[in-house]
Parts: sequence; structure tokens; C-alpha cells
Amino acid sequence: MPKHDIKFLLVTIGVIITLAQPSRASDDWPVWRGPTKDGIASPGQQPPVHWDDRTNVRWKSKIPGRGHSSPIIVGQRIFLTTCQEAKGTQSVLCFSRESGDLLWQTTICTGNLSPQIHPNNTHASQTIVATKDRLFANFWNNDQVELASLDHDGNLIWQKTVGDFLPKYPFGYGASPCLFEDLVIVSLECEKIGALVAFHQKDGKERWRTPRDRGTGYSSPIVHRVAGRDQLLISGSWSVRSYDPKDGQPLWSVEGPWEVTCGTMVSTALDLYVGWPAPSIPITVDLVFASGGYPRGKTLAIRASGEVELLWSNRVKSYEQSLLVNGGFVYGVSDRGVGYCWDAVTGQERWKQRLAGPISASPVMAGGNIYITTERGKTFVFQASPEKYIPVAENQLGQSSFASLTIVNSRIYARVGFQDKGQASQWLYCLAR
Repeated sequence: MPKHDIKFLLVTIGVIITLAQPSRASDDWPVWRGPTKDGIASPGQQPPVHWDDRTNVRWKSKIPGRGHSSPIIVGQRIFLTTCQEAKGTQSVLCFSRESGDLLWQTTICTGNLSPQIHPNNTHASQTIVATKDRLFANFWNNDQVELASLDHDGNLIWQKTVGDFLPKYPFGYGASPCLFEDLVIVSLECEKIGALVAFHQKDGKERWRTPRDRGTGYSSPIVHRVAGRDQLLISGSWSVRSYDPKDGQPLWSVEGPWEVTCGTMVSTALDLYVGWPAPSIPITVDLVFASGGYPRGKTLAIRASGEVELLWSNRVKSYEQSLLVNGGFVYGVSDRGVGYCWDAVTGQERWKQRLAGPISASPVMAGGNIYITTERGKTFVFQASPEKYIPVAENQLGQSSFASLTIVNSRIYARVGFQDKGQASQWLYCLAR
């Protein structure tokens, strides 16, 4: 079939869009953005849509120290990172999934915390990634990124210095690691010395290292199945790039408008049935999406199958928040707290709605609803509908919230901050109907 521009096809011929949905059978939330690495919980769940400090609270547990990492859940355990600044320690925590009791705390780094960090960041903002028997946590300490492997009982298996992280901007660090087969992959993106680095999960031996040295970046790398192969995706440094996660070799690159991004990329595969007068010829199109950033804000959609190209863009800046794609539509929220829905293929704006800001956490989806939490602890719940904005609930919990929600077994796990007589504290909540 001759090459056609997708936009032209949509305008001139009939199109039916169906989404190639992956299986979501996992009962855990083992990595950043969940079991399918896109912010969408396993199907069939009915988590609560209403809560406050007393309503639909199954348990709450005080977190020692402070951090912005999201809860990771494997089996009957919940894992978090934290920093106790008064002690100068960066640690991994484990809580009971059923009771919320703190089971253990393992310190990875002591001292050497950088005094220069963004007031909205912490020294424990990266989310842990986990396998059935291992945990992998990274911290920025002494201007270097440290990567630690622990078992689920908190025993340190190995610890490696990934490399120097010397950012141009004094904002700290925030990139979570990702997993691929027997590798754990870490980003330390900064001028001249930055890189993506992969280590063997079992023994911590370095397997490959590829440069990411055009600018400072805070986005977490992610591996998605795109165009029939596994691709390591990351934005920032004036581009959107794909690498082979097996060896770190570049696969493709599309020019981007921003030096700095923070959100994690998402992808989808769509089957476009084209023909006239009736749909007849299927074309599978793989799309990836990124948003940011600095110095210019934009959201990009890239066709990543066939000839890779920029498909559409707009001027919305989802800087710290990651996007969410479902049913052929992309959902996002700007820094200023405006929610959006776009057609994934055309970029057409389906709706936008003023929520509240500022927002740092990424949206999550469960039970047909999308949950977006502001930095001041309010969560907006609305239907994942492209037709219009359909509100479900607004819930206030605590005075601050930067970590994204985790949703498993129809329960929501939220990391929430409080202020009491000038004293700050963080709590882990389990919310259930």
C-alpha cells in the first residue's frame, strides 16, 4: 500500500479506531506508573471515589522522614523511599499492605545531602521498582547517583555508584529507574557527563552506558512495546528519543522544543480501518506521547511505526506530570491545573476544564475514572470520557501531596503531607470503600 499521511487519511476516508489493550492481570503495582507502566490500574477494580481523613480510610501510618516517591506494592508489602534530613539519611521503607505497620527500614546513604534543591523536591523523590524478590532504589547523594538492590526483607544485596549527576539547574534529582528483562536502567541526564546506564539485576555489573549529555533532565526512562519491539523511551535534551533497551543503542530521534522535561512518556497502538464506502483495510499505528517543559512548553505526539515523524503538537505544558492515554484519547493536566482531553491521532482538543493547581503528581485511572491530585492535597475524580468533562468527586486529604496515587485491589494508597503547629509530617493512607 502506498505511503499516506495519517491526517490526510482521517480527513478523506472513513476511519474506525480501536485500541490494542494490553492484559492487566497483575494484583501488584511493582514499578513507577503501575503494572503496565502507563498509570492505568488493573481492570475490574472499584476503588473509592469519596474520602477525607475519616471517610473510607482503612488505615493510615506515619512515614519517618519525607519524600515524594509513590507506593510500590508486591505481595503483602508496600515499599517507599524516604529522607530524614535531620539525620542525613536516605532509606527504603517497608509497610504491611494489610495493617499499614512499618515492618523495616534500611538506610542506603548517610550524609552528603546536597544543600541546593528545589523547594518542591525532596532527597527521596524517585520511586522504587521491584521484581518478585528484589527491590531497586536510586538516590542522589554527594553529587552522585547511587543504585541499591535489596531483597524484600530489607537486606542490601549490592550497591553501585551510577555516576556523577551535576545538574545545571539547582533542582535536585527525580528520575526513577526502570526494568527490562534482567536489567535495571537508570538515568543521570546532565551536561557533558550524563548517561543512561544499565546494570544486571542479579549482581549489579554494568551492562551498557549511552550518553545523555546535551542538557539537564528529570524524566524517568520507560520501556514500552512499540512497533513490534521493546523500546526505551525518554524525552528532554531538545528531543524525544528511543533506544534499544538490550544494549542502549539509539533507534530513532525526533526534535523537541524543550531542554528540560520531567514527565514519563506513554504509548499506544491503534488499529485504523480505512476504506470507502466501508472500512476494509487495517493499518496499525504506534504512537508515543511526551510533554514538557523548559524553555518552551509543548505536548507532542509521534508516529513511531513506519517512518517515524511528529504527528501533532500543541502548546500545553504538562511539565512534572506524565500523560495518560486510554481508548484512543490522551488525558493530561497542565502545571496551572487545567485538565485536557485530545484525540490521540489528530490531536483535536475534545475538552478542557479548569481544576486547581499547582499539580505535580501524575494522573492514574481505575474503574473508568481518572484521579488527579494537586500539591495541596485535593484529588479530582472524573470519568475517562472524551465527550466532555464529567466530574465524579473532589476529595481533600492533608495539606500537601506530590506523590502519584497507587491503586490495587480496589484500594488507593496515598502519600500525604500535614502541617501541625509548624511541624511537617507525612502519612501513608490506605483508602477503601
